[in-house]
Amino acid sequence: MSTIKISDGIIKDDVLVVGVSIKSGKGALQIESGDLALDSKALVATLNDMGATGAVDEVVRIPGSTTRLIVFTGLGKAQSTYSNESLRRAAGAAARNLAGNNSATFALPTNIAAAVKAVAEGAGLGSYLFDQFRGSTKSAQKNPLKTITIYSSLVHGAEAKAISNHAQIISRYTNLVRDLINTPPSHLTPASFCSMLSDAVKEAGGASIGLKVSTMTDSQLKAKGFGGIIGVGQGSANPPRLFHISYTPKGVKAKKKYAYVGKGITFDTGGLALKPALGMEAMKSDMSGAAAVCAATIALALLKVPVAIDAWAPLAENMVSDNATRPSDVITIYGGKTVEVINPDAEGRLVLGDALVKAQEAGDLDGIIDVATLTGHQVVALGKRTSAVMTNNEEFSAHFMEITKVSGESFWPMPLPADLRPSLDSPVADIANMGERMGGMLVAGLFLKEFVSDELPWLHLDIAGPAYNEGEAHGYTPVGGTGVAFRSLVEMGIAAGRQ
Repeated sequence: MSTIKISDGIIKDDVLVVGVSIKSGKGALQIESGDLALDSKALVATLNDMGATGAVDEVVRIPGSTTRLIVFTGLGKAQSTYSNESLRRAAGAAARNLAGNNSATFALPTNIAAAVKAVAEGAGLGSYLFDQFRGSTKSAQKNPLKTITIYSSLVHGAEAKAISNHAQIISRYTNLVRDLINTPPSHLTPASFCSMLSDAVKEAGGASIGLKVSTMTDSQLKAKGFGGIIGVGQGSANPPRLFHISYTPKGVKAKKKYAYVGKGITFDTGGLALKPALGMEAMKSDMSGAAAVCAATIALALLKVPVAIDAWAPLAENMVSDNATRPSDVITIYGGKTVEVINPDAEGRLVLGDALVKAQEAGDLDGIIDVATLTGHQVVALGKRTSAVMTNNEEFSAHFMEITKVSGESFWPMPLPADLRPSLDSPVADIANMGERMGGMLVAGLFLKEFVSDELPWLHLDIAGPAYNEGEAHGYTPVGGTGVAFRSLVEMGIAAGRQ
């Protein structure tokens, strides 16, 4: 875990990271070193000789004069003020490139405190390594940066400490989400997920910081009528669970209370609607939503945000066996609504149905957000880097979209067209779990909407593509689990705590 600090003192690290951009219309390079004065003319000449372009995600190293290395990270077109996300990604790209080094100072253009925070987050997020399951090749892996210093004369004292603390918490718990996603399903089952998160809560401080956990076993779920979770998980040798983390701020009254609900399919074969082998290995990421909501709740507790959170993680393996749910079976979701299971591979919505109903029993919620790698249709509609937002409350959705400008995560609002709802009608049950194929992401959202009170502001986040990066690493995003939605959930809580 990287240590992050902010300083404008003498640079002691032997690696210095600065930005480089492209002057608009001229194609000439421009050094962007923020509060740190450098010999830009000489550095630009060297970069030109090396063929540097200043493009986003480009990282160029040269020997330094007062440091061992100067590392230039591309910012793209020159701006008078760079967006926080541009800075976050540039810092992340450099941090990834610096694996194998012990420490580095980042001097990027930061003219407001939020920009300092973005650079700190980006550098921390880019310093990630998942090597828990390596054996003979483990020693060959390059460790991420241990110490990160953000060079800035803008923030000092308590403000600098708060920004550093925030960035470290964001980095640490984003990496927890990534680790959970990357853990092979032989090691991450519903039961072990609960154990790992319980340990994470205990390590964070547990009850002393307002956190409590509880777990419902398969026998308890069956006895209490959680037909969605049981129906999905009954085909597996690893029984399902419903994991709950609650956060109640200590010593202050919560300004708002939210429920976060995350899909937790620890592996998805498709059940009796078996998926093709090609690409099935990525289905270990089908619990990304559960990991995000749990980690966000721990992070908000550590940040001492005056907002109450109930995080629910319905956990199951969707496996093939003689006990697996069959197409045309009818199950009863917690609360009594019956569902005809047309397709056992549309399982996420079934476990979420149970958890959404359970979450609303609190009765005093200001909003509910579910996060799920729910549909392949999300990737078709929005690609692999932009997640979808659906809602029953446009004001709540608009507020969330403003939050994403702070978190830097890419989301896009999608509709829930009423004309698609009849396609979910069933001749034998209250509702079917599949409807119109075209617009399948929206149909899935409409299914979930059936389990949320019309009066309760609700967001459905479909993160199917962005949750797991099967391409090349970019910015602060590694290959594998990304941790998407975690930062937005944290910022949502922070914003509520300020109201």
